[in-house]
Amino acid sequence: MSEEATNTVEEVAVNAAEISVSKGMNEAEIQRFTDDIVAALKTIYDPEIPVDLYELGLIYKVDLDDDRNVTIDMTLTAPGCPVAGEMPGWVENAVRTVEGVQDVVVNMVFEPPWGPDRMSEEAQVALNWW
Repeated sequence: MSEEATNTVEEVAVNAAEISVSKGMNEAEIQRFTDDIVAALKTIYDPEIPVDLYELGLIYKVDLDDDRNVTIDMTLTAPGCPVAGEMPGWVENAVRTVEGVQDVVVNMVFEPPWGPDRMSEEAQVALNWW
């Protein structure tokens, strides 16, 4: 990220995901978008694991710009995941339902590789990894 971009973004750590929101929005807008995007992401479940993608730690980064465009970096629990081709579309469709979001781009990334340490406590309890 360029120095200029860094100065125009408020980074909010939520779970293991990094959420960056443009400072061109007021605090109420930032909170609503953050809450609504996270809520949308929590509606998507890995078909093989009874935990949502967000709590699993598969969402690495969410950027929301001044124009209300969202860019998401996400990963998979394993590169050979049977729904790897479908999951980014599920994420895109869910985030598009957030009021005010103009566009959504989902990038599949594999660095750093996903590990169970990225799961929230909620996910660890649900999977009996606690």
